[in-house]
Amino acid sequence: MEIIDSYKTIKSPAIGEYKEKGSKFIAYAREINSENEFKNYLEIIKKEHFKARHHCYAYAIGPSNELYRYNDDGEPGGTAGLPIFNQIKSYNLSNIGIIVVRYFGGTKLGVPGLIRAYKTSTKDALENAKIITRLIEDKIRIDYEYIFMGDIMRIVNNFGVKVLENTFDTLPGIILKVRKSKTNEFVKTIYSAILNRDIKDIKEDEKVEGLKIKIC
Repeated sequence: MEIIDSYKTIKSPAIGEYKEKGSKFIAYAREINSENEFKNYLEIIKKEHFKARHHCYAYAIGPSNELYRYNDDGEPGGTAGLPIFNQIKSYNLSNIGIIVVRYFGGTKLGVPGLIRAYKTSTKDALENAKIITRLIEDKIRIDYEYIFMGDIMRIVNNFGVKVLENTFDTLPGIILKVRKSKTNEFVKTIYSAILNRDIKDIKEDEKVEGLKIKIC
């Protein structure tokens, strides 16, 4: 099974706008990593725009949008939250929350008009945003005897992983981050070098005295 270890999101908060028949729609988009983070963001926007009639939104969390929700906040069903969410999907984004604030202008827009307004304001915000790719990484701790240091440091350099910390407790150690799809290969390569065996012969639960590898 393919390991998903990257996703697209936006680098920093962005704003978009749309006006029609006196109504003003302001879209706020930002990266989020949890439902609580989005709820806090929604409260901030509601306080800032407390006179607005509607605060409609959509969010998606997880590399495959495993967690998502959209809300019309009093607008006719399917005219606000879903168009916002569809733009998130259209741009193939994850870990993002978008809130569209509506100030009513006195003239009803009808279902097509509302869908167009929420879609367009959201699209404007995303067009104003910088879309980036984030990697999903595993945090790994390796504790080892000094005799293994050369092999481990060579493999760390070859894989170009991020070293977070070097530790010196009972054994010297290193804490690093590895791209999720490379974790298994990285760990097996270390065992392969230390045991002087082909990587294909390394077991999933391989053990070496004086070496501890833990995926945190």
